[in-house]
Amino acid sequence: MTDVTWASPGDAAAVAAHIARVLTRPGPKRLAFTGGSTPIKVFALLASQELDWSGVTIALTDDRRVPDDHPASNFGKLHAALAGTGATFERLEEGAAVAPFDLVWLGMGEDGHVASLFPHMQARVRPGPTVIATTPIPLPPEAPFDRLSLNARALKASADIILVVTGASKKALIEKVLAGCDAYPVSDFLRGSVPPVTIYWSE
Repeated sequence: MTDVTWASPGDAAAVAAHIARVLTRPGPKRLAFTGGSTPIKVFALLASQELDWSGVTIALTDDRRVPDDHPASNFGKLHAALAGTGATFERLEEGAAVAPFDLVWLGMGEDGHVASLFPHMQARVRPGPTVIATTPIPLPPEAPFDRLSLNARALKASADIILVVTGASKKALIEKVLAGCDAYPVSDFLRGSVPPVTIYWSE
């Protein structure tokens, strides 16, 4: 059973503080960040601090298959927010092998999906920790794009996982999973054999 902790507080500042602690550890580091609106707030908090990003490689857990300058591009937003830090950015490339991470930051959708691993999707199965192509079924109207995503093995190959969610409905879904429900993609990360997970929840 996964070791799960609810952080308190669970706001953007607390998430930024968690990432900052990882960045202050000695040696090179590999981080995988989620997309969405919450990371932009956290990136701004991190960029305003005097943190040493040298030797840090940043990847995305998933992205839409669109150009970097497209409004739906997570890579475009990530690069715009942290390009001045000196970190190295690792693009998602279908079929690429993925080295282990020091920290993986997961978000979660209302349907319990994490990264671009949806309850219903088309996906090419690949062995080992790697990048896969996925297409959610049905395509969400707010983001009707094919995706690239770290597969479950790549996401779990981390020393530390944080799950950052907002809203009462997502909290209720997580509580349902922790009570024993295995029906959602997030279940594999909260109830499977994975690194410790810290949940950051806010309204």
